[in-house]
Amino acid sequence: MSTSRRPRAIGISRSPAYSPLQHATNDRAILEATLSELESRGWSTGYLREQDVVSAALPAAELYLNMCQGSPAARALLLAEAAGIRFFNRPSSVLRCHRQRLIPTLLASQIPFPPTVLLRTDRAPDPLELQALAQLDGGPLWLKRGGVHAERADDVRQIERKELASGLARFAARGIRTAAVQAHVAGPLVKFYGVASGAFFHAYLAESNAPVPRHLADLETLRALAFLAAARLKLDVFGGDVVFADRARPVLIDLNDWPSFAPVREQAARAIAGYVHAARPRGALR
Repeated sequence: MSTSRRPRAIGISRSPAYSPLQHATNDRAILEATLSELESRGWSTGYLREQDVVSAALPAAELYLNMCQGSPAARALLLAEAAGIRFFNRPSSVLRCHRQRLIPTLLASQIPFPPTVLLRTDRAPDPLELQALAQLDGGPLWLKRGGVHAERADDVRQIERKELASGLARFAARGIRTAAVQAHVAGPLVKFYGVASGAFFHAYLAESNAPVPRHLADLETLRALAFLAAARLKLDVFGGDVVFADRARPVLIDLNDWPSFAPVREQAARAIAGYVHAARPRGALR
């Protein structure tokens, strides 16, 4: 590539279907802020919607900032990824974040994760699934849709065991074929955001959006857990949720690709742009 031409980065926005409520505005804002930061570093930029990559070829660019979450878009981009085109995040990593893939990966790892059972929604649990469900703690459970993380607020909700059948039926009626049933973990819920290689990390209490007190949680242990989990999925830009069963034992309960970073958008956009800029093609923007 000639160094006389500015390298080009194209952002691919998330479909509003996967950004419920205020997330649509916040998701678009972090992508636009990151593109703006890249422009300040000498890049030219462009913008596509998730539905655009399903129906048309990608326009030329050195790299793509990929916020797509739906399977059709991620699968449409897999061939480009296989051809060596650089994505942040990779389409293959986005697909690994879909719960029917994410949960087996985390359960098979050494990462602390609650006991979780994946179920089909269009039939009653089979004997092995019933046995696995019986091994979950006797308290409340979390019922989560399979596939993408959320389209509606009730795609993740706490239930009593007697509500499981009706919850699965509601998912089935919406065409959601898989669901995750997860044991409840008691303790403070902490949300985190990160950018690979330690470029950025931020955590806060989910209930109050306040900083995490050091007497409540070991932040270095949390940081190590978050980056380990992201590395397992090969995520560049990520977020998630942990519960501190005790101060030194964070339990990961969810991990997702490219969240909105709403509480720390400006700092995150600079960090993401810096990380992307460092991966620029050799000879570009020295």
